[in-house]
Amino acid sequence: MSNIIDKISDTITYAFDPLHAFWERDSTQRVVAGILVVFFLLALGTIELNRQGFLPAAFSSHIPIRHYMAISLAFTFVLILEVVSLIFTLPCSISKALGKQFEILALIFLRNSFKELVKLPEPISIVGQLDVFWRILADGGGSIVIFALLGLYIKLQRPSHDSIKSSVDLYRFIAAKKMVAFFLLIIFLVMGGFNGWLLLTGKELFHFFQNFYTVLIFSDILLVLIAQCFQPGFRAVFRNSGYALATLLIRLALTAPSFYNVLIGATSAIFALLLTVIYDQFYAEKKRQATERR
Repeated sequence: MSNIIDKISDTITYAFDPLHAFWERDSTQRVVAGILVVFFLLALGTIELNRQGFLPAAFSSHIPIRHYMAISLAFTFVLILEVVSLIFTLPCSISKALGKQFEILALIFLRNSFKELVKLPEPISIVGQLDVFWRILADGGGSIVIFALLGLYIKLQRPSHDSIKSSVDLYRFIAAKKMVAFFLLIIFLVMGGFNGWLLLTGKELFHFFQNFYTVLIFSDILLVLIAQCFQPGFRAVFRNSGYALATLLIRLALTAPSFYNVLIGATSAIFALLLTVIYDQFYAEKKRQATERR
């Protein structure tokens, strides 16, 4: 049985690691950044052509006429890239993956602020649109709050003292998380391809990020259960489950109405901070003291 597990672990590792290395490569990131710039400029140019009536009627009906939409589309592209980075982060520690999700939440709040611009006239004016202004301010302020709490969360992170001592078990544990991440990447590509097909056929798109984040809820629980197989101690189980609850609050923030989304998002970050502080001060400290006495 152990030989089968090792073969599966090797297969997943050999399939996942090259993809991860390719994505994290500096050259790949520069190319992706260049594509993002070109995409933004093309979006602005296409919208302007549509405003001037230069596009065919069958095509123009699917193209927005407000330049602000180019900003929203660009931030959507950035979010897609961040979600891909999140998937590749999952095989790392659960706490690091949670930090990546807070990064995405902050970007989503920023994106929501720019999406509100679509409701404003060109040239820009907020006369008679104060409700839009308050939503922009709330989402922008929420992104700053999450950004600040994320910095504090990263600063408080310390190596876990519930680490797996066996190198074989550690290899299998990481391989199991890579398997989850690999299948998440496939699901992500399938969902993105299906949404692209809906766009090309003129059908209504589904909420991609909300639906994929729902999938992530189940993957988080699966990762917690996998971690329990290798870290069955109470401290590690509670810590990992608590971080999974923080990610659940992030998902709820994405579906909540304006103002409430910021409140729930900030609550999730504060919850993660409290869990980190309490674990490190009361449980990890005891573990360190016990290790030093040996």
